Amino acid sequence: MANSTSNHSPAKNLLCAALAFLVPLPSIFFYLSFLRHYAAAASLPPPWAAWCYHHPVLLANLLFFLNINVLFWALALLQSSNWLIDLYWTVIPVLALHYYRNHPAAEWEGRRSGLVVALTWVWFVRMTHNYMRREKWRWGEREDWRINDMRKQYGSNFWWVSFFTVYVAQQVFLMAVTMPFYVIHSNQKQLSIWDAVAAATCLAGVTIAYFADTQIHSFVGRNERLEKGGEALVQVLDEGLWRYSRHPNYFGEQLWWSGVGLFAWNLDYSWWFIGPLVNSVCLGIVTILVEERMSKQEYRAKAYKEYQETTSFWVPWFKTSLVGKQKKET
Repeated sequence: MANSTSNHSPAKNLLCAALAFLVPLPSIFFYLSFLRHYAAAASLPPPWAAWCYHHPVLLANLLFFLNINVLFWALALLQSSNWLIDLYWTVIPVLALHYYRNHPAAEWEGRRSGLVVALTWVWFVRMTHNYMRREKWRWGEREDWRINDMRKQYGSNFWWVSFFTVYVAQQVFLMAVTMPFYVIHSNQKQLSIWDAVAAATCLAGVTIAYFADTQIHSFVGRNERLEKGGEALVQVLDEGLWRYSRHPNYFGEQLWWSGVGLFAWNLDYSWWFIGPLVNSVCLGIVTILVEERMSKQEYRAKAYKEYQETTSFWVPWFKTSLVGKQKKET
């Protein structure tokens, strides 16, 4: 969810769309230059190209720091909005995947790599479609409500605090969850049944998240129409997947990254779990913030408390009887 809407002209919408496409170009051009220089002088590459070759993970983090943390932060200060980082949460994993896949030091099993590329693009299309649908297909109109809450919390200090809380924090999360892409492109082990399990887990996660996000999008749209008509709002979404989980979209997202992690686990990397673990921590924090926000909305506070008491937190499961729970407590 994002903050309240503002006046967003077609010209500004076009400008923000152009900006969204242009901002990653510094990293892309540098990386292409590195590939060209290394290929042209593989026997004796320039010192900077040799360093880039031997340190793919450090280079990825350096590019993230300069292009995302520094450039996005500077643009956010100019625009008084951190909307770009919300959009790029869906873009950066795809960039990271192709960065690791095309690095000169990479080695990979072709079918596994192709499968992961296809799955990641499916994930990207789903995430980007959901983001743009939620934003009503307008670019840069709204800042994520969590960032907006931080802006209110830190007041005049937010301009520098945001560099760490919005951008450096995102680097920790995103570079960690995408580490399996590096693992997948550092090993030529043949395909096994575990690759099929990983792919099935990824597909299940994407499918669950898509239907969950579609259901919450319809719910929000219905309440917007009710509000315009002066009618009472529906307090809680208790249908579809949301009847069995309070956060089925997050459950689907966790399944996706767990599937990506399984690809790495199958390649005998003991630290494969770091990506899914970091994603769990990230989603856990977001979930707590969402639930606190829902509980503070007066018109739905009571209904949401009952929903919390009867509905599974993440993993879809059958409803708990509120009557039975009240009897146990008494």
